[in-house]
Amino acid sequence: MQVYLVGGAVRDHLLGHPYHEKDYVVVGATPEQLLAKGYQPVGKDFPVFLHPETKEEYALARTERKSGIGYHGFQFFTDANVTLEDDLIRRDLTINAMAMDENGQVYDPYGGQKDLAEKILRHVSDAFTEDPLRVLRVARFAARYTPYGFKIAENTLQLMQEISKSGELNALTPERVWKETARALMEDHADVYFQILKDCDALKILFPEIDALFGVPQRPEFHPEIDCGIHTLMALQQACQANYTLDVRFAVLVHDLGKALTPIEELPRHIMHEERGIQPVTTLCDRLKVPTHIKNLALTVCKEHLKCHQAKNLKPGTLWRFLQRLDVLRRPDKVRAFVQACECDAKGRLGMEERPYPQAQFILDAMDIVRNIRAQDLPEHIKGPEIGEMLVQYRIEALAKFKEQYGE
Repeated sequence: MQVYLVGGAVRDHLLGHPYHEKDYVVVGATPEQLLAKGYQPVGKDFPVFLHPETKEEYALARTERKSGIGYHGFQFFTDANVTLEDDLIRRDLTINAMAMDENGQVYDPYGGQKDLAEKILRHVSDAFTEDPLRVLRVARFAARYTPYGFKIAENTLQLMQEISKSGELNALTPERVWKETARALMEDHADVYFQILKDCDALKILFPEIDALFGVPQRPEFHPEIDCGIHTLMALQQACQANYTLDVRFAVLVHDLGKALTPIEELPRHIMHEERGIQPVTTLCDRLKVPTHIKNLALTVCKEHLKCHQAKNLKPGTLWRFLQRLDVLRRPDKVRAFVQACECDAKGRLGMEERPYPQAQFILDAMDIVRNIRAQDLPEHIKGPEIGEMLVQYRIEALAKFKEQYGE
């Protein structure tokens, strides 16, 4: 029985990148032998075991055969005679098809080290096309390694296009698509993920609401990049640079979906695009089963982002009602996330990436003001329903004074 560290841990070890997850493959063993050593079985589709002490995953070397459609359409075969090379050839990219033994010896039958040196993301074999999930995985790896100069091999991109044309992407479960997308959104260059999906014709299948933005023009005085799709990816890159949370990044990604629904005769203006965007954001979130708190922020940003840009010019009463819609009294964390997303929208424009966005601090200061006015601060004679009315009055008056001091 031989044990090898495999996959991403070997890749990142050779790149000198930190890694935390470790996967192992066991060659020349049977399930009975691992059970006898105290390993705990956890695999449903094929034999995977947890180490009795470290709880790390150990999978028996296996081969696979396509038997159906989609990510789960495979039959797996394990046997003590399956070699390391047999196991590695079923993997997606050459840089993920390397193994290392306990002495640090690297086994690289498919040229992974050469592709690491040349910074190429290349498929291991033509079996690559059998698993549609690999389109998302390669796009995610491209997002991760773009800062280091990695590119997808041309013939690999062609295979990704073949998968898109085959219809197999439709067999991916919503949960799997969201899981890969959520991981990609947390990369430093999440915009690359969506650009690669567009390049291989997968974006229009998995994210038609986002794909529809490309080619839609905007007014150049506000959007020098003109194209709505390009603006979306630029805004997303702003969120990545700021290291914002997943909910903020996703909200930025979908904030302008309504612009794809603007009547042609109104272009390049996008009147009412915030309201038009509610339906496609809802549809996308429901289809991918996006977590509720992420969906809620996305809908708020979609509907209210122009009000954020205009916040300094709002009348005190209008500003208070705007803050109420943001749930300012109960969810200050949501208000902060909302402001972050709106700032990314404002800066995700050609030549405007470094411009100030004073609206952010303005709204945060206004939030603190209204939150600091509480029922116990009212005169003692105010009772019952009058309390709510008086709180609103006090908060609007405080916002009016704040705006005077702010110079607006």
